[in-house]
Amino acid sequence: MTPLALTPIIPQLFIKIYGKIIMVNKTAQLKQALENRILILDGAMGTTIQKYKLTEADFRGERFKESAVDLRGNNDLLTLTQPLLISAIHEKYLQAGADIIETNTFSSTTIAQADYDLQSIAYELNFAGAKLARLAADKYSTPEKPRFVAGVLGPTNRTASISPDVNDPGFRNVTFMELVDTYAEATKGLIEGGADLIMIETIFDTLNAKAAIFAIETVFEELGVELPIMISGTITDASGRTLSGQTTEAFYNSLRHAKPLTFGLNCALGPKELRQYVEQLSKISETYVSVHPNAGLPNAFGGYDLGAEEMAAHLKEWAESGFVNIVGGCCGTTPEHIKAFADVMQGIAPRKLPEIKTAMRLSGLEPLNIDDESLFVNVGERNNVTGSAKFKRLIKEDKFAEAIEIAINQVENGAQVIDVNMDEALLDGKKCMTRFLNIMATEPDAAKVPVMIDSSKWEVIEAGLQSVQGKPIVNSISLKEGEEIFVEHAKLVRKYGAAVVVMAFDEVGQADTEDRKVEICTRAYNILVNQLGFPPEDIIFDPNIFAIGTGIEEHNNYGVDFINATGRIKRALPHAKISGGVSNVSFSFRGNNVMREAIHAVFLYHAIKQGMDMGIVNAGQLAIYDDLDPELREIVEDAVLNRSPDATEKLLDIAEKYRNQGNDESAVDSVAEWRTWPVEERLKHALVKGITTYIVEDTEEARQILPSPLDVIEGPLMAGMDVVGDLFGDGKMFLPQVVKSARVMKQSVAYLEPFINATKQKGSSNGKVVIATVKGDVHDIGKNIVSVVMQCNNFEVIDLGVMVPADKIIQTAIDEKADIIALSGLITPSLDEMEYFLGEMTRLGLNLPVMIGGATTSKEHTAIKLYPKYKEHGVFYTSNASRAVTVCATLMNPESRAALWEQFKKDYEKIQQSFSNRKPLRKQLSIEEARANRFDGFSGEWADYVPPTPNQTGIVEFKNVPIATLRKFIDWSPFFRIWGLMGGYPDAFDYPEGGEEARKVWNDAQVVLDELEQNHKLNPSGILGIFPAERVGDDVVLFADEERTQPIGTAYGLRQQTERGKNSKSPFNFALSDFIADRESGKKDWMGMFAVCAGIEEMELVEGYKAAGDDYNAILLQAVGDRLAEAMAEYLHFELRTRIWGYTREEFDNQGLINENYVGIRPAPGYPSCPEHTEKALIWDLLEVEQRIGMKLTESYAMWPAASVCGWYFTHPASNYFTLGRIDEDQAQDYAKRKGWDEREMMKWLGVAMK
Repeated sequence: MTPLALTPIIPQLFIKIYGKIIMVNKTAQLKQALENRILILDGAMGTTIQKYKLTEADFRGERFKESAVDLRGNNDLLTLTQPLLISAIHEKYLQAGADIIETNTFSSTTIAQADYDLQSIAYELNFAGAKLARLAADKYSTPEKPRFVAGVLGPTNRTASISPDVNDPGFRNVTFMELVDTYAEATKGLIEGGADLIMIETIFDTLNAKAAIFAIETVFEELGVELPIMISGTITDASGRTLSGQTTEAFYNSLRHAKPLTFGLNCALGPKELRQYVEQLSKISETYVSVHPNAGLPNAFGGYDLGAEEMAAHLKEWAESGFVNIVGGCCGTTPEHIKAFADVMQGIAPRKLPEIKTAMRLSGLEPLNIDDESLFVNVGERNNVTGSAKFKRLIKEDKFAEAIEIAINQVENGAQVIDVNMDEALLDGKKCMTRFLNIMATEPDAAKVPVMIDSSKWEVIEAGLQSVQGKPIVNSISLKEGEEIFVEHAKLVRKYGAAVVVMAFDEVGQADTEDRKVEICTRAYNILVNQLGFPPEDIIFDPNIFAIGTGIEEHNNYGVDFINATGRIKRALPHAKISGGVSNVSFSFRGNNVMREAIHAVFLYHAIKQGMDMGIVNAGQLAIYDDLDPELREIVEDAVLNRSPDATEKLLDIAEKYRNQGNDESAVDSVAEWRTWPVEERLKHALVKGITTYIVEDTEEARQILPSPLDVIEGPLMAGMDVVGDLFGDGKMFLPQVVKSARVMKQSVAYLEPFINATKQKGSSNGKVVIATVKGDVHDIGKNIVSVVMQCNNFEVIDLGVMVPADKIIQTAIDEKADIIALSGLITPSLDEMEYFLGEMTRLGLNLPVMIGGATTSKEHTAIKLYPKYKEHGVFYTSNASRAVTVCATLMNPESRAALWEQFKKDYEKIQQSFSNRKPLRKQLSIEEARANRFDGFSGEWADYVPPTPNQTGIVEFKNVPIATLRKFIDWSPFFRIWGLMGGYPDAFDYPEGGEEARKVWNDAQVVLDELEQNHKLNPSGILGIFPAERVGDDVVLFADEERTQPIGTAYGLRQQTERGKNSKSPFNFALSDFIADRESGKKDWMGMFAVCAGIEEMELVEGYKAAGDDYNAILLQAVGDRLAEAMAEYLHFELRTRIWGYTREEFDNQGLINENYVGIRPAPGYPSCPEHTEKALIWDLLEVEQRIGMKLTESYAMWPAASVCGWYFTHPASNYFTLGRIDEDQAQDYAKRKGWDEREMMKWLGVAMK
């Protein structure tokens, strides 16, 4: 009988008798260690387990050998079936220097173990997991270096904030309390097994983590113990958000009520990608910061490539920057990584805990921090069934999606918190609250702000608390039912992690005088803060706003009582906030919107001066105090402040003047309303909103009013474009919106041009820019976007188009007296053309600044290759459209231009220095050594492999493929990247920043596809061929005959030359030819090739839109064309695999295609596996591409039209998309000799690979 078989009663007794002393000591030791040094957490358990290549039998062991369910992959089960293995892994990490080891319990919950039908052993897994780690840690602990056990709670495989059913966003497959139960059982096992602390790890849904905290605190209370808690979240991608949509700070705000020992981040990202979020967390966290990233991003095989030393260098920089207190590793990290981390952390001081300003820190998907200096916070009131007839009707009719629109409208109108109330006799408030909040969580435009859960029924409040991942506000609790219930509710509010509204209401009744308001609030504050330790900054008092103007004399002082009580409470009760239902004050005037808004404006003006922090208001109907009619304002002020005995009479009299000018439920039609504005404002509005409907008539009206047509442009149009530029620069407007704004501008200017020409007037601009895609390159989506954004910022842009020779760009710049030249390029040969261009600029003695951009350009390439060609006058690399605008604006001022150039020069020279000093991560092999390490796919373990015989060989044409056929093959994710929008498909729709625009631009793309499907103006075409082939060295020779006696061409290949290491994706030095059988193998093989385009009509259609001033549809069509070309490539490959070559049987699966879950590859010349572009010529020659389907190659081997794809087909099961990497001169010269090139051609086409 092993120690693991001990009953849990013994350690439980041990804890209860001795535990507190021991645990206090352990906690004190841990905190002391954190003060003195950066602690080391262990690395990946799963990665290390995988290296043992365990079988199903290993996982089952003797105990579970009869399981009806496959158990391989259930790593946590190994704690019971292979305890020596798990202990050995713990010990490896301890030997490497880990201070804290994590239990092997990531999936040891009833919910996760249900996949294996092992729910019943969840407690045992946690107990045994903690016991194993405890024994290992104790073995390595010394007084100088104590070791600690972190009991791990993983996220489970269910999410409380996300619906697994796309058709029902309100559905959840797990409840909060189910999560609490499963986490409580796991926590109990971890504690009783001997864990020193509890780590809630890899949090991708914050509501799951809140359930874990709730469970942990419950278990602490039951067992009479308290362990430190570590919280570690997961930023899932470059959006900087968790899977459930929260930003780093929102995530922090949601969970800080647990008062954890550490806050941290782990998993999903490597150190390079995670750095900015760690830095942010280090600035906002008042406690210690931990981090354990992955070993880089996963490679194509799901492995991790970042080596121990390289990763340690990243973490060392974080430590030296003062970001961290604990470092470790997640997926892909090994004991070697942990040892490297421990070594580099020696002697680096740990991060000091910062002084954080006291504030109420709320969150939805985004944070809302309210301190004593914050401006007034608007709480939206319209999602309340007792206050909005429309909202109540929608809820009763089960139209929750429409009800969410009310919340979205309030946020758009300025609400920073949304109040939700379902208290109506005929509604199931608990059910409605849960469903509404669940659906609201899926709408980022509403969910980005915190929620105020509003109910007079505690069970409804609790249902709301169990549905919100952010930090909400509970509205409300009070002393109405006595202190016992008040304390019970307050404790639960804190346990759920919410702030709270406390009503001025006690056992006697509601406070209706100034003194009673102050008395009740002071009593409640003392109970909450002094007895319960409730944070005072999370307390909001509502001292009761009552209606004035009722005609009852006792009510006349209600406004003054609230305002004065507010001042007294704020002065006497530190950090407490004041709120109230503002619409109550005007309740006597319901039905008279003008009066109500005036009363609200005056009341708030005076209450805010006394310290009122927030109020429940209709954010769309807030009048401005200074904008009120002076007569109305004075009469209202008399009533609110009770300044004269006849104030109520005057108020009632003037109310008649404004009666029937609106009602509570009618919303002014915003579209109709803006049409009533002055024409200058209408033009600005149309520009900002991208509305073309009325632009010609409004432009004509403005021309009639203003002194000259040029004044229309330089007045309202430029004022509107200034707003657009500012919003875009601040990240409040997104690229599709900017392009639509430009379309409005162009249509207006086009209408005015004849009038301007007739008057010979010339307008002003911020500067003149000549922009072009360089010679040999046909790609221009990026260039067009930059051009549009520049025009939006009042630059005159001369767009020369694509494939523009250097001499034409230079001559145009001279003739037009341009201020700036901008060059774009997408293919690698374009880099050479840019180099040549700058050489010509220097030779001709020109001094114009030159901007560089495009997919293949980089700051490094600019520094190494371009800067030396044009050192005197400035070559500026810009990464995106908004950066290009900033650079252009700076260049237009001689002083700022000089300063900017000095900064760029410093950056370039620093890059040059590091480039010259760089040491390769791995050494380079000679080409002969690399060839000796080639992949042999036809002998050894592949000896039995026989290449599949094609069903047909030769050329197959695909002309005019229906767009309806291609739509299902489209991968939409890159479409959003073109527009600068975050996320892939369909995630882009859910991003708070830009999600709405993503949906709009995607919908517009569907309209374009619908139209093209009907009018056949764009006809996708393609061609493929299959030829007998054999490998000859690094090349593939193609034949006309099956006997392979008549060669018709050679596809030349390059081989990886970098030495393979333990972190390499593969042990081999690949060339594409490795996937084709050679003659010696005795096996017959074939190779395929293809070329496809979205349609040769594309460029003509794009130019038509441009000529009409419609840049938006021009760029949209190009972006759609780009997707259609890729869809064609996928369609042909699918047809090839399943029918023409016929080597696989597979069902259509678009996501599977996107993820490349199929046998075979289609690498393209010019891409990482074969970066040499001239190889396209063989495809064009053998397939007769130009003659058959009209696609062309430029002199730089760019394909025309731009929306085109070509490549090779390989069928070998081991074929993969490898990256060639750097090649050396010996291979380059050998390749050049085989191709028949001279030295100049070699450097032109291979220079990039030789960098």
